[in-house]
Amino acid sequence: MFVVAAGLNHRTAPVAVREQLAFAGHGLPAALCKLKGETGVAGCVILSTCNRTEVYVACNQEETGLRAAKNFLGRSCHLAAAELEGYLYTFNTHHAVRHLFRVAAGLDSMILGEDQVLAQVAEAYQVARETGTTNNVLNTLWQQAITAGKRVRTETRIDANTVSVSYAAVELARQVFNGDLAGRTVLVIGAGKMSTLAARYLKDKGVTTVLVSNRSYDRAVALAETIGGRAIRLDALEDYLCRADIVISCTAASHYILHREQVDRAVAARPGVPLMLIDIAVPRDIEPAAADLPGVKLYDIDDLQQVVLANLEERKKAARQAETIVAAEVEAFFRWLGSLYVVPTIVALKEKAGAIKEAEVRRACNRLGELTPRQQKIIATMANTIVNQLLHEAVVNLKTAALTSRGHLYAEALQQLFGLQVKDAQSAGEMAARVEGGRQF
Repeated sequence: MFVVAAGLNHRTAPVAVREQLAFAGHGLPAALCKLKGETGVAGCVILSTCNRTEVYVACNQEETGLRAAKNFLGRSCHLAAAELEGYLYTFNTHHAVRHLFRVAAGLDSMILGEDQVLAQVAEAYQVARETGTTNNVLNTLWQQAITAGKRVRTETRIDANTVSVSYAAVELARQVFNGDLAGRTVLVIGAGKMSTLAARYLKDKGVTTVLVSNRSYDRAVALAETIGGRAIRLDALEDYLCRADIVISCTAASHYILHREQVDRAVAARPGVPLMLIDIAVPRDIEPAAADLPGVKLYDIDDLQQVVLANLEERKKAARQAETIVAAEVEAFFRWLGSLYVVPTIVALKEKAGAIKEAEVRRACNRLGELTPRQQKIIATMANTIVNQLLHEAVVNLKTAALTSRGHLYAEALQQLFGLQVKDAQSAGEMAARVEGGRQF
């Protein structure tokens, strides 16, 4: 049994292409059933996020599995086959397994080490299993990928340091307010990408009230609606400034949006209550002199960028450790996969050899006529010895191969050469665990 993968992501395809191959939650089961219906597909899982769409297929022949995966993706979008081909990547068994483990660990994400992808991997597997499109190999693969992703985060803390300016701004606010933003009011000035990300992070971290102001009031309304906030007009900004605990500003204005005098009046209207200003705009939105006011803490993008760069270095260090963990987990999976087919192959080989031996011993005894028990025993022993010696080296080498990433290939080659009939994958897995005492995930 092989596992292959085909897909595209944020590095190989623009969003206009990715959105054509996005499988929404309600449509995912139907898509899985279509993929499972492709020729040669024994099991499948589809991982579809905003940054990637990947299909994983268990199959008896890699070439057939990859063709099925690509055919499915081609029929699922409105692109010509040649055009789609330019965006796709494909992986054979070893690389497919390693890729999935790296995805689950956050090593293949747009933001190195981000933690959302692990939940997405788990959800993709859950939907596929509930739809009935997985098999024993895929079940073990995805369970172990999820385990590996959790292990990476626990042992390396790769997701502990923020690596985007918007997220760093929110984390800085949490630090200033002792990790608790519940009950706080945040004023977000601007409705662009960075402001939108910051607003969403704030809601995720428990901020009670988010006010959104923008030069285009309609855009402010649209952003406020998506996060459950409230839009305010830019000309009413000062009226609401005194109500905010945190201000995050990121506009495209060429001049200051907030001047020192405005901040001074806001602080005076709420004596004893600190005001945190985070200016992530270039050019800056908030007059730097506002930092001199008592009770005001002003941070600009340079302050945050230093945090981001330092944290990115920490994540890169953690990523190197994570790659080592992934390599170990991949090796463990292939040891299991090798034993899945090696052990029942050995059993089938010995059973076939034993049946041939017994038949030939009976034939020889019949042709020799009356034999004493001792003579019969000698013939049987000789036949056993010949069979055991012939099979011994093959069995030892096959068990050794089971510890490598190509163990299943040797097993399948032996099955083809000797015309062996082995147990199905589920029975083989149980047999492998029982005979070898191997690791079962």
